[in-house]
Amino acid sequence: MTEQPLLVIIDAANVVGSVPDGWWRDRRGAAERLRDRLARDGLPGHEGPVELVLVVEGAAKGVESVPGVRVVKASGSGDDRIVEAVTEAGERPVLVVTADRELRRRVSESGAEVAGPRTVRGPS
Repeated sequence: MTEQPLLVIIDAANVVGSVPDGWWRDRRGAAERLRDRLARDGLPGHEGPVELVLVVEGAAKGVESVPGVRVVKASGSGDDRIVEAVTEAGERPVLVVTADRELRRRVSESGAEVAGPRTVRGPS
């Protein structure tokens, strides 16, 4: 059996909102810029294959997948969709990128590792 790549689930709203760069004026555009950076850079500092999943909600729901980044649109709460994605992963290794304390607690209870937004944004 071949080992599956690390599944990296990114809380788009939380990561985008972690830097006050005017993202609130164009939430969809901010999520698209994050998606494009992820497609270009992958997961900085991580050796080996990863599967990148960007969970979007609200005004960013129009963001589409691109090669290297699968976009998942939350029909309701983005946090709930992220917890579902962790559960769906089963025994696969999962890293959730968010600064949301409650979400970090929830996904940790489901077996995921957690990391903050700088994991994918890089230092400001």
